[in-house]
Amino acid sequence: MATVVVEMAKRVTYNAKERMSALRSLDVPEQCAVFLELSPYVQQSILTQLKTGEIIDLLDHMDMQEAQHALAKLPDARKRERILKRLKGEVKEKVEYFLRFHPKASFDLITFNYIFLAANKTVAYAADLVDEHYEETGKYPEILVHEAGVLVGEVPLSTMVRSRNAAKLSSLVQDIETISYQSEVSDTIETLVASEKKKIVVLDQDTSVLGVIYTESARKLFDGLPASSLYDFAGVDDSERPFDSVAKKVNSRYRWLILNLVTTFIASSVLLMYQGTLDALTILTIYIPVIAGMGGNAATQTFAIMVRGLTLGTISLKNAAPAIWREIAAGFLNGIMIGAIVALVSALWHGEPLLGLVVAMALICVHLVAAVSGAVIPLLMKHFGKDPAATSTIFISTATDVLGLLFLLGFATLIML
Repeated sequence: MATVVVEMAKRVTYNAKERMSALRSLDVPEQCAVFLELSPYVQQSILTQLKTGEIIDLLDHMDMQEAQHALAKLPDARKRERILKRLKGEVKEKVEYFLRFHPKASFDLITFNYIFLAANKTVAYAADLVDEHYEETGKYPEILVHEAGVLVGEVPLSTMVRSRNAAKLSSLVQDIETISYQSEVSDTIETLVASEKKKIVVLDQDTSVLGVIYTESARKLFDGLPASSLYDFAGVDDSERPFDSVAKKVNSRYRWLILNLVTTFIASSVLLMYQGTLDALTILTIYIPVIAGMGGNAATQTFAIMVRGLTLGTISLKNAAPAIWREIAAGFLNGIMIGAIVALVSALWHGEPLLGLVVAMALICVHLVAAVSGAVIPLLMKHFGKDPAATSTIFISTATDVLGLLFLLGFATLIML
C-alpha cells in the first residue's frame, strides 16, 4: 500500500498535465497520503487548483500541525481564512454532536494533541515531528499511524524512544480502539465504560481522525457509577432503531398508541362540553382544524429545536429556563401575527368582526400552549429516562388540541353568545 502511494506521488509530481485528474481519481484518505509525500512546490500548485470544499476534505484528514503547514502554502489569504473558518466550524459541530452522551461533556474532553503519520515513515522522522510539536504546543503528542490515509493504530511514545531510528513505524504499530462520532449515545457510553484502553480515537464519517478521548476523563463524568447505572444516569433508554424487527417496533409503540387513543377522547369530550355553542355557531367548525393545525405546527417547530439541543447535550431541564422563556415570547409574537391575519380573513369572509376576534385570541393562546408544551415536554421525557423524540408528540398534540378547542369554544361562548 505504501508503494502505491509513493508511485502515485511520483506520477502527480512529474505529470503536471495529469496532476489534478490523477489526484482526484483517488479517495480522500489516499489523496491526503499522496499529498503529504509531495514537495512543497507541488503541494502549493495543487492547493491553488483545488476547490474550497476539496481543500477542506483534504485538511480534515491531517493532524492539526500538518493542516496548518499545508494551509500556509495557499497564497490567497482570504481563501485561507474562509477555509480555516469552515474547517473549525465543521470540527466544532461534529465534536458537539459526539459529546451528546452526557450534558456535562465539554469540548475539552476531546484532544487534538496527536500527529498522523504514514506507516512507512521512520522513527527518526517521527521523532523530529514530535519535537516540533512539543516546541509549538508544550505537549508530547499521541502518535497515530495510517496506511494510505486510513488509521491502522498507534505507536506509544515509550515504544518509539526504545526503537532504532531507522525502524519503520509499521513494525511498531499497536491496535487502538475507535468509535464513530455519529455512534448512538448508548454505544458511546458502552464503549467508554467497557474499554480497557486508556484512549479511544473518535473517527469522522469518512474515517479520518476527529480527535482522541481519554477513557478515564470520560468516566469521571459518571462519578464512578457502575456500568448498569449509566444509561439511567445519562437519560438513555433502549430506543427503537430504524432496522429493528417488526416485533420490537410493535412492542415499543403499542402502549403509546393506546395512550394516544385515550387522549383523543379527551379532545372529543371538549366538543361535547360545548355542543350548545357549536349548534348555535356552526361557523366555528370551519376554524377547528385551523386551530389544531396551527397549534400542532408551532409545537413541532419548538419540539424540533429542543430535541436537537437534547441530542447535542447543550440543554437539560436544569438550564432550560431562558430557552423556554424565549420560546414563549416567540410563540406569543407569532400568535399575534397569525391571529391578526386570520381575524382579517374572518371579518372579510364572514362579515363578523367578533368571530375574527375569537379566532385571533384562540390562536394567540394556542401558540403559547405550543411553545410551552413543545419546549417543556421533551425536557421532562429526557429527565425521566424516556426517548423524547418517540414519546413527546402524544402529550404535545393532546395539549395543543384540547386547549386549542377550549380556547376557541370558550371565547366564542363568552363573546358571541
